[in-house]
Amino acid sequence: MRLFIAIPLSDEMKQALVACMHDLKKQGVEGNYVPAQNLHLTLAFIGEYDDPSRVKKVMESIPFSEFRLSFSEKGNFGNLLWMGIKGNQKLKTYVKDLRAGLKEAGIPFDDDRFVPHITLIRKAACKKSYEVHLNKAEMTVRKVSLMRSDQKNGKVVYREI
Repeated sequence: MRLFIAIPLSDEMKQALVACMHDLKKQGVEGNYVPAQNLHLTLAFIGEYDDPSRVKKVMESIPFSEFRLSFSEKGNFGNLLWMGIKGNQKLKTYVKDLRAGLKEAGIPFDDDRFVPHITLIRKAACKKSYEVHLNKAEMTVRKVSLMRSDQKNGKVVYREI
């Protein structure tokens, strides 16, 4: 099964991102827009792995304390457009400890440098310049979730395990 560890977003943050994506569409930005229910902040992408209980055990062993999340500036990785998250020491420390725990347990994951972001559009393209308008939104992170990614009727569906 395809797994990742993520922070589910509050309704307020999702609404702000959905409004932003609608505005981008109106401005002519094309691409594969992430459905509202799939918006999240990935902390560690594991990929194909058949023992979610081992991953959960690592997650439970990492100390977690609540922290605030808010948006920063937009960014991109090639043609993938994303919204950044403001610098947050509690988030960085948690991710560092989480990834160290996964490594120690021998659980494979994508070990790229952590850039906190929420993917908005894959294969983004626009024939003219555009501006990203985003309403301010914040949330308190109270939990981190182990997520499963499945294909259903040709669409990607994320489920919390």
